Amino acid sequence: MKAVILAGGLGTRISEETSIKPKPMIEIGGRPILWHLMKIYASHGVNDFVICCGYKGYVIKEYFANYFLHMSDVTFDMAANSMQVHRQKAEPWRVTLVDTGETTQTGGRLKRVAEYLGDEDFCMTYGDGVGDINITATLAFHNAHGRIATMTATQPPGRFGALGLEGTSVRSFLEKPHGDGGWINGGFFVLSPKVLDLIDGDESIWERKPLEELARTDQLQAYLHHGFWQPMDTLRDKNQLEELWASGKAPWKLW
Repeated sequence: MKAVILAGGLGTRISEETSIKPKPMIEIGGRPILWHLMKIYASHGVNDFVICCGYKGYVIKEYFANYFLHMSDVTFDMAANSMQVHRQKAEPWRVTLVDTGETTQTGGRLKRVAEYLGDEDFCMTYGDGVGDINITATLAFHNAHGRIATMTATQPPGRFGALGLEGTSVRSFLEKPHGDGGWINGGFFVLSPKVLDLIDGDESIWERKPLEELARTDQLQAYLHHGFWQPMDTLRDKNQLEELWASGKAPWKLW
């Protein structure tokens, strides 16, 4: 099975980092968040990736072209003009990098990689959010319900402390409560190639007409994820993920 990762957006809300690299290449624990996403999928046996590049996509291409240099110890013999790689850390990955345009919308990016997807169902997610998603269970759920699209739904935590009030008296305080109980699009889709017919072109936003049409025709089911999930929209989000990784308790580290 293949996994498509949307990695071409501008990432304007985290411009502190994206002025020099695409958002999926922002590092958590010294590795791009894109790498973390691929490790999540690989931990469930999905090792064939199609990455939709766009803004500064050459940075992603150069990363994979020099993957051994990033992941291994090396010795450069300058006199002999040679390089020796020590303790190679190979991944069982097949990675297809596709330039889907700098300004193409999310649906358009998916449409542009159609030729690389074949006739089988595939996974798809955004290049900026991680979680302890059970990909295996998501696939089983998708195969069982028989529709052409599955979305992982999640309940994000609240961003601000919540007060328990009686009149004007504060009776309780929760530092990071859960949100309002609403379910949101957490990415990590499983899709039939038939969904590509709902995408008009580069200007198509996946979250609008295609998803709305799938919902209207009862072809979209939600896999309810009750565990950890967090996007990396802002520098604050990035720092929180970094702190979790540094603590050795990153919930999305399934490998």
